[in-house]
Amino acid sequence: MIVIRKRAERGHTNLGWLDSWHTFSFGEYHDPRYMGFRSLRVINDDQVAPSGGFQTHAHRDMEIISCVISGELEHKDSLGNGSVIRPGDVQRMTAGTGIRHSEYNSSHALPVHFLQIWILPEQPGLRPSYQQKHFPATERTDRLRLVADRHGTGGALTIHQDIRLYVGTLNTGVALELPLQHDRYGWLQVAKGTLSIQGQTVQEGDGVLVGEQEKLLITTPSHAEVLWFDLA
Repeated sequence: MIVIRKRAERGHTNLGWLDSWHTFSFGEYHDPRYMGFRSLRVINDDQVAPSGGFQTHAHRDMEIISCVISGELEHKDSLGNGSVIRPGDVQRMTAGTGIRHSEYNSSHALPVHFLQIWILPEQPGLRPSYQQKHFPATERTDRLRLVADRHGTGGALTIHQDIRLYVGTLNTGVALELPLQHDRYGWLQVAKGTLSIQGQTVQEGDGVLVGEQEKLLITTPSHAEVLWFDLA
């Protein structure tokens, strides 16, 4: 089973400083067909204008992952963390019993484009925590690099759910076979470029739901950046 979630069919919020596309129901956008997928609850494709940003706000009982596609995103939180997230970085924030944070585009000239991902944790009431790591281009070019899982395998971030998240930067003409166990599910998010999946074309912003497949073959007619979620 392969179902393509087309980018133009997503929810959309434009606040001037924020241009956001919602793969799943979020905020004022509600679609009962797209309330999430397995433990995936939110994939927001956000563009923040120069000097714009999210003021300090609260979260709880959610695993939140941010991946910057272009630009730089400044982060501060109530745990005392302060950082700048750049392309190649992956940030994981466990909201748990409660955390407050802000996210800003500190550039006065360039927008920042990033994916904000929310994952339901395996249990409520976790202790809030934060991780951020840079994954060099050499580790994710023309392959999928594991960047988050339950055990922090191979230097990946630790996430409190049975999920494996991979990122890849794929040059033109690359072919990859994604294995998927029969009792698991997949979600492929195209962050940049164009892919061919089992003969179907998907573009930047599209998502692909995968189930009851032993493998998934993707090829790249152009440069592409992808996120692959292997889900229980």
